[in-house]
Amino acid sequence: MESTLDDPFPGGFFLYQTGSLCFRSIHLLIQLTETTDTPLLFYIVNGLILTSLLLMSALISGSEVAFFSLSPDEVARCKTSSDFAEQRLVSLLDHPKRLLATILIINNLVNVAFVTLSTFVSWEIVGSKTTEGAVVAILTFVVTFAIVFFGEVVPKVYANQNNLYFAKKVSLFLKGADYVFRPLSWVLLNLSYFIEKRVVKRGYNISVDELNHALEITGNSSSEEEKGILKGIVNFGTLSVRQVMRSRLDITAFDIDSDFHELMDRINKSGYSRVPVYRETIDKIEGVLYIKDLLPFLENEETFEWQTLLRPGFFIPDSKKIDSLLKDFQDKRVHMAIVVDEYGGTSGLITLEDIIEEIVGEINDEFDDDDIAYNKLDENTYIFEGKTSLNDFCKIANVDPVIFEDIKGESESLGGLLLEMYSKLPRAGEKVTYDRFVFTVVSVDTRRIKRVRIFIKEVSENLS
Repeated sequence: MESTLDDPFPGGFFLYQTGSLCFRSIHLLIQLTETTDTPLLFYIVNGLILTSLLLMSALISGSEVAFFSLSPDEVARCKTSSDFAEQRLVSLLDHPKRLLATILIINNLVNVAFVTLSTFVSWEIVGSKTTEGAVVAILTFVVTFAIVFFGEVVPKVYANQNNLYFAKKVSLFLKGADYVFRPLSWVLLNLSYFIEKRVVKRGYNISVDELNHALEITGNSSSEEEKGILKGIVNFGTLSVRQVMRSRLDITAFDIDSDFHELMDRINKSGYSRVPVYRETIDKIEGVLYIKDLLPFLENEETFEWQTLLRPGFFIPDSKKIDSLLKDFQDKRVHMAIVVDEYGGTSGLITLEDIIEEIVGEINDEFDDDDIAYNKLDENTYIFEGKTSLNDFCKIANVDPVIFEDIKGESESLGGLLLEMYSKLPRAGEKVTYDRFVFTVVSVDTRRIKRVRIFIKEVSENLS
């Protein structure tokens, strides 16, 4: 017998199974009464009471899952509904702790009554009030199985799949129980508040790796996009500016000695809304030019002194954590920071967009290049630009960044990693192996590694 959403009462399947168990038990009791003096009516009445208690336990256990697994969207729809059952459901969820206390009170009372009555019936069957031996063992097994399977597991599975339907069906009963047991639930809640205030809360030392592992084993309740965002949030506090920033070689910056027409030409080609301005070299940043500040002066001659529109730059060390930088961006109301090294030279540049991308993934606009920064040749082989950050490579290849911690030194790019391993500028075609990664230099110039091919061995292949 299958249970559907059209059942007149929730849990048709487990009701059927419970009823079958009850009738089999009554049949057994009838056979036992043939050898005892206890009236048959005694067993029938107590069998029906036990069945009712087991059914009550199932409904209460299922209602706990049904109510507390409702999504915010489902609750919001119920708030605007004219259905009385859905309105009762919402009113119960307005006080979730009191609802949970009521459910637990009823469930414990029902289970205690079931155990007590089943023990009394067992004594009548065996003809003695024994508390040891095979009778107690059998009674314990049967009662435990009945309560756990029919009173807990089956109704909770059903309620999880049909939570809104189940919650609506039991809402009237729980509404009445809420009024009946409110004094007791009030005492329990206040007692829990009293204990909570006086008990020192223990912290939980959960590492980032453990949180990432927990996300990996998450079931189908989260999509890949949601998992990616959650991983970004978990790793957010561990990333430094050095791992996320754009290197100095990739910075678009303007010379402060440029005339106005030359400046406008470079602005049109860059597509950026904020650009650093330097004097002589990029290590001497004079300020940041906001393109919107130029709008009132677009018709001016080339002698226009646009340098007066510069805003002060926001300089940060490359060791700063990006979660702290995000707070600074909010407090100072800026969207760009110049990253400097220990000698005051320019290491790179980081924007608010770069930080947000570490959580939600790449954000591309109409000015971003459509060319992919890497090529995936097959499942295990990639070609990356040497300037690609190790952090981005690990996200794309789905590998743990901790693997490279021992060899990367101060480098945060693939090219820098290879320089650390070679200790010199390699030639094109040279290979180096580390762990299960085979790095091959594809192209190189006189100053830096331009492209790298990376082959990632399978775990089993690596172990062999």
